[in-house]
Parts: sequence; C-alpha cells; structure tokens
Amino acid sequence: MSHTPRSRTAVGCTLLAVALTTAVPGCSSDGNPLSATPYDASDQIAFNAPSGEGKKADPDKPLEVTSEGSDGRITDVTAIDATGRYVAGELSADGARWHSTEPLAADAHYTVRVSTEDEDGAPGRRVLTFHTGKPTTKKTLDVTFGPKTGTYGVGQPITAELNKPVKDAAQRAVVERALKVTSKPAAQGAWHWVDDKKLHYRPKEYWPANATIQVRSNLENIKIGDRLWGGKAKSLKITTGDSVIAVTDAAAHSMTVYKDGEEIKQIPVTTGKPGFDTRNGVKVVLGKEYFVRMRSATVGISEGSSDSYDLPVYYATRVTWSGEYVHAAPWSVGSQGSANVSHGCTGMSTDNAQWFFENIREGDLVQVVNSAGQSMEPFGNGFGDWNLAWENWRTGSALVAGKPDASDPADRARLRPQSV
Repeated sequence: MSHTPRSRTAVGCTLLAVALTTAVPGCSSDGNPLSATPYDASDQIAFNAPSGEGKKADPDKPLEVTSEGSDGRITDVTAIDATGRYVAGELSADGARWHSTEPLAADAHYTVRVSTEDEDGAPGRRVLTFHTGKPTTKKTLDVTFGPKTGTYGVGQPITAELNKPVKDAAQRAVVERALKVTSKPAAQGAWHWVDDKKLHYRPKEYWPANATIQVRSNLENIKIGDRLWGGKAKSLKITTGDSVIAVTDAAAHSMTVYKDGEEIKQIPVTTGKPGFDTRNGVKVVLGKEYFVRMRSATVGISEGSSDSYDLPVYYATRVTWSGEYVHAAPWSVGSQGSANVSHGCTGMSTDNAQWFFENIREGDLVQVVNSAGQSMEPFGNGFGDWNLAWENWRTGSALVAGKPDASDPADRARLRPQSV
C-alpha cells in the first residue's frame, strides 16, 4: 500500500517535540493517533460500485465496501443519496466488509464515506460518489398519507394508503422502513398493516398534547419487488391540540370529560338499550355534523316496527362509520342520567350536546365502559386502533413483529382500553 501512517506518525511526533505550536498531520497535539488527521485510504478500500464517467451502478445489487490487505480495517461507513436518504448497512465483526441491507434507489446520486484505521490505530478515510441507473421497466407503488393537514386530537392515527397490494413480508419491510413518522415532543410508535394496501401508525400511548407530527416517504425509486418501485408521495404535517378524552359509563348513565388530565364536565347521558347496546371501548372522533337526519332503516330496523325512527338530530359527533354518534336527544331527557333507551348512540340534552360539539375535535377520544354491548372493532368501523394492547399492535409491523419491546415488562402487560 502507498500510505505510510506509521512513518507519518513518527515524523509528526518528532516535530511536535521541537515546536508544540506547529500543526502536524498524522498526530494530534496530545499524541493520540485516534484524533489525528485521517490519511488517504484510497488504496486500502474497494467498492463494487463503478465511479467512472458515464458508469452507473445497478440498483438491484447491494453496495459492498471491503478492506484490502491485512494491516487495516473499516470502522464506519455512511452512504447517503442527494435527497438525504441514508442506506442501512452491516459491518462485519473484523471490519473487513460492509454491505447495504436495504435497496439502493434507482437514478440516484450517492456519496459514500468510509472511515478506517491501520494496525497502529491511525485513522484513514475514503470518499466515493456514484450514480445508480434507471430500471428498464417498472410499476410504481404510490403512497397517500392521512388525515389531511390540520389540528387533531391526541388519538388521531396516521394512515398510509397504497395504490397496489403488498403481501410479501420482505417487501412490506422495505415499504415500512421508508415511511417515516416523527413528532415533537417525541413519542414511541409503530406502523400496523391493516391489510395489503393500508397501514396505520399510532404511538404506544396517545400523542402528546400540542405536538407537531411529520410524515414522509423515502420510497421514491426504491425497488420493492419484481418490477415494483416506490413512487412519489406528498409529505404530511399535522398538529395535536389539548388532550380531550370523554369517558361514558353506560351503567352509571354519565359522561365525564377530561382535558389534559383534569375533569372539566360531567354530563347525564343515555346509551343503547338492551339489544342495541353501545359498543364498549375507545373510539376516535371521526367528524362533526350540525344536523343529521337519522333513519332506522339505515341500520337494518324495518320501517313501521316498534323500534323504527326518522328523526332530525343536531350537534352530532360521529365515532363510527356504522352510525354511532354522540348527539342531542331532547326526546329522552327524562331518561338521561337514569336509563339507557337509545338505539346505540349516546344521547344528551341539546345544551350539553352543543357544549360537547364545540369542545371536541376530530381525533379526540370517546371511551365507553360498562356497557353490555360488543367491543369496538380495531379496524373497519372507524378508528378502533387504541383497543389493541401495544404488544398486539406491534405484531402488525413487518419490522418489529416478534421482537421484544425495550420498555418495562409491566408496561407491556397493560391492556387497552384503560379507564381514565
């Protein structure tokens, strides 16, 4: 090899003894070779990516970096493309080889920085740039994030809709690894595959109040499968407001509303009567409608039967797609606080419904306890995501399924929903 780190170090230290103020390559002012200026490791490091003019690397092949010879080793490799995407990789225990563990992007410009050390511990460095080629034929996997930009409650999940199904576990891992969610304040979270074309993301606990959440995709030009490549995706930014959680005790016929952990209001309510019991569990507010015309026929009740109805309803807050609301029910004020007489919705006086309507937002949480009804489904009828315990939620991730959680075991054993 052409570099001479040992002779460079020796000369530097000799000069250092003569003039301590002189900057000397190859040795730091404290004589520590690890803090020395790196030597050029070009002849010590080899790549499998072509770097010549007009040459392009095959994005289908992993990037490999190897140490040539026996008097040096690789200590670190950083590979990043022009958009700021890092490439994950693995370094062998002996420092002889590093290889990428996720696909390279097609038609991308990469910069690779390799750090080395020789047998005396002197640091070296090599920087390589290269381009990847374009795929000859491809299908594009596009991602659409939800909800829309805005401010939501602390229970709002993030959604990712794919334009094509992804069934293979390895391909799901590629997709999921490229979907990035960050929040300030930080919150531990994970993606969950609802089906082959839809993912939901939620934290272990609810989002922090007044947080900023940003979502983006790094999938563009990343190979996912045979002729399937990642497409562009519009990033998403949402914020959360105060933590607002409404807990309805169906047995006590009462709703208690909490804001940032403090009780702010108790409301007499009526919930579903026997045979139409309100669902237990945590529900996320889906939207608000000042006026809704509710017809029993839309939920399978025959017109003309004793349970049929056709009513104008005001201040309606939706919590399921099948038609469960929190709303004004002036016709049942006499039963509110003492009996359950509705067909599944949570009814209250018009004044209380207006207050609730004006103090609740999409993404806030409505939890029902002590009802004889079935439990809220995790998916398909709104956002029941919080009804899965964290360890069960994690099993829906292609990246963390089956892996142990690093948090406290007692915390992992806790199930949702929880009483407030």
